[in-house]
Amino acid sequence: MIKPKTKQLINYLSISYIALLLISCKSDVDINRDHLVFRYNEYANINTLDPAFSRTLQDNSVCNQIFNGLVQLDEELNILPCIAKDWTVSEDGITYSFNLRKDVYFHNHKLFGKDSTRTVVAEDFKYSLNRLRDEEIASPGSWVLNKVDDFEAINDTIFEIKLKQPFPAFIGLLTMKYCSVIPKEIAEFHGSDFRNHPIGTGPFKFKRWEENIKLVFRKNHNYFEKDETGNPLPYLEAVAITFLPDKQSEFLQFAQGNIDFISGLDASYKDELLTANGKLQDQYTKTVNMIRGPYLNTEYLGFYLDSETPEIQSLLLRQAINYGFDRKKMITYLRNGIGNPANGGFIPMGLPGYNASIGYDYQPQKAKQLVAQFIEETGITNPKITLVTTSNYLSFCEFIQRELEKTGLNIQVDVMPEASLRSARSNGKVDMFRSSWIADYLDAENYLSIFYSKNFAPNGSNYFHYKNEKFDSLYNKAFTVTDIEKRKKIYTTMDSLAMKHALMVPLYYDEVIRFTRQNIEGLGVNPINLLDLKRVKKSL
Repeated sequence: MIKPKTKQLINYLSISYIALLLISCKSDVDINRDHLVFRYNEYANINTLDPAFSRTLQDNSVCNQIFNGLVQLDEELNILPCIAKDWTVSEDGITYSFNLRKDVYFHNHKLFGKDSTRTVVAEDFKYSLNRLRDEEIASPGSWVLNKVDDFEAINDTIFEIKLKQPFPAFIGLLTMKYCSVIPKEIAEFHGSDFRNHPIGTGPFKFKRWEENIKLVFRKNHNYFEKDETGNPLPYLEAVAITFLPDKQSEFLQFAQGNIDFISGLDASYKDELLTANGKLQDQYTKTVNMIRGPYLNTEYLGFYLDSETPEIQSLLLRQAINYGFDRKKMITYLRNGIGNPANGGFIPMGLPGYNASIGYDYQPQKAKQLVAQFIEETGITNPKITLVTTSNYLSFCEFIQRELEKTGLNIQVDVMPEASLRSARSNGKVDMFRSSWIADYLDAENYLSIFYSKNFAPNGSNYFHYKNEKFDSLYNKAFTVTDIEKRKKIYTTMDSLAMKHALMVPLYYDEVIRFTRQNIEGLGVNPINLLDLKRVKKSL
């Protein structure tokens, strides 16, 4: 047991540490120009500043400030020009030709010679995509090029990509940070340490990174994009990021005005900040802005079907879990109404293929009957399943645990650190796990790919080890269908198969929710929750 004086000392040291972090960040940027510095905390930390390894939301958000690709997304997820000012697709859907801008410069570096920079040319994209394919580099983004046959720099301003077969969603893949352009001479000079010395073309350039402590970007004065009135972007002078691992400490810093933005809704502060119906509490209405919108993220519980546990192998129990708790009640009480109950399939609301009628609604009596049928057929009188989660989602899992106890099913909840759970899930070490699937690109194939048999984990994202010939056949057929309505029907059929076999338990379709201080303008939301700071303004 911690003595009161010891506890006071720990609290004092924690507050002092936070203060030192924030003061240290301010020393890296001009305190007198604080209204030009955007400050936020990334509690989940980041792994890399190399876009070839940018696989998490937090990695993507920081890489989005430093790097650009051929194309980009706006807030409505429309695909827009970026370094490619326009492009054409051949009639057979195989060849994509990109016409590059001539005014895009890499961030300054001494290796570029006397000018300290140079323009981006098509050969840079050839090098960057080949780097994704390099087995020695082992980028987790290599799968982005699975449908690509070849690519070539026709000249300095024309880059051509040829696919193995038509794939209508391909242009969306190119918006991913994996496909960012980097300079060969800098990447090869630093080797694997490029993660710590990133050079890109983005609105901000790298200044300093002390892992687990702080990260600082400065404005790129050579950035090529301008706003609607011709003013250069970005507006901010700098971005300063801290890495406090505790969401409650992060909220405290936000409430005190030391950081400008927090993302998401954590149990530690949800009732302090929001009312039960999802409105700002009165004490924050004059100092805080709330922004919310659809999020292409499905939160779910998954089953490892190759488990030797009879309860996991049982379709009856997997269906009972789906029927056995009230998703709407869960969202109301645990998320203050933020999000939509996942009574449809795995494909979230907002993507073609979503269908509200193929999932499971709340039927407690049916859940009880299914559990009773399992007991009768197997003779297992006290069916048990272990559900593994991270601490951030413990309240959800405990809610489901209590609800399922009423059906006769015993759920034991275990908590793991996020990295440990990710590894255990990939290697089939957990029978039932909480997870989420966030869209990488704007096609429902992105969601259904995790049920394709050739994507078995650990080499792919099929953590369930689901294998079904009909599903695989439909999955392969969808690639050949360019008509969106026909492809939508195929996707819905595939999703309904997954739900029929109860591979997972969809919990809710998330919403992006962001809170900013009221002196912040221009920070919108988008359905993939990617942080874009190039149009953000901060007033005094």
